[in-house]
Amino acid sequence: MLDGADLGAGVFSLFVRDPEARGGVTAAMAGTWDANETWLVVAGGILFGTFPLVYGSAFHYLLVPLAIVLWSIMMRAIALEFRHHSARSRPLWDGLFGFASLTTLFFAGMAMGATLEGFPLSDDQVPTYAGGLWRFVSPFSVWTGLGAVIAACLAGSLFVRARFERDEEIRQHAARWVDRSFHASLIAVVITVVWSLLKFPWASDKWLGPYAWVWAIVGLATVYTVVRMRRSARAERDVAAIMWLNAAIAIMWLAMMFTMLPWLVPNTWTIYDAASPSVSLVTFTMAMGGFLPVMLVYNWYQIWVFRARVSKLTGYGPSHH
Repeated sequence: MLDGADLGAGVFSLFVRDPEARGGVTAAMAGTWDANETWLVVAGGILFGTFPLVYGSAFHYLLVPLAIVLWSIMMRAIALEFRHHSARSRPLWDGLFGFASLTTLFFAGMAMGATLEGFPLSDDQVPTYAGGLWRFVSPFSVWTGLGAVIAACLAGSLFVRARFERDEEIRQHAARWVDRSFHASLIAVVITVVWSLLKFPWASDKWLGPYAWVWAIVGLATVYTVVRMRRSARAERDVAAIMWLNAAIAIMWLAMMFTMLPWLVPNTWTIYDAASPSVSLVTFTMAMGGFLPVMLVYNWYQIWVFRARVSKLTGYGPSHH
């Protein structure tokens, strides 16, 4: 949720022509974007500590998209740090920042779609990935990559609108993006749900099974949060719109997790086959139980400190060199 906002803002910056306004976009996330990235490290650490077999085989399967994601994240950091050092090279760094945001989203989305499709394992005593380097590429994974970009554009445009002062022109630009990306996101969600229903038996068996009424309630809850988000956005209640969008995303993520159960990677690993020994799980849970609240407080504190709205003059523009 946090990463999607600043990555989407990075994609948004590709369509901002005013260099000072682009600097304002980077300044809007300058105090929080690096903390958001730490959740990727935590996610990898949790996967390694709790499901090491999935960590080893899935990262082998997703070697190419995850490598591109990591390189793109590094490119974003370099662009953010170097853009203000030279007015001559600033357009280059701005372009790299936006492009790296786009590739991060697309290939992370591809990795998610490829994971849902599963992958073959070897017959060794310790099963490992047995497919080719480019097996992750499929029509469905390409679509989920595009879907990730579309969804992040909605989150990013809401973020930009919430961070800029109300009289800034870029805020009106972001408002237009909210409208367009909202409708695009609705279409993307419908396509993804229908495609998943037709493609994955483990999804259709649950969604259309004896407990279909439960999934209907989940769907109605999602629709409710989306409607509230849309109303808040139209009323220019920016923070409320972001919170309702986060609620919708959380519901959809939880729905996907419970749809997959007991699969961790569909048709490849279940949570029972891939889990670490119980002693390791208990120890790891106790350690992370003390660590995660610290991260949450740290993230909240950063957001609170940098809560003030900015203007395009806040960023690094030609006049600031």
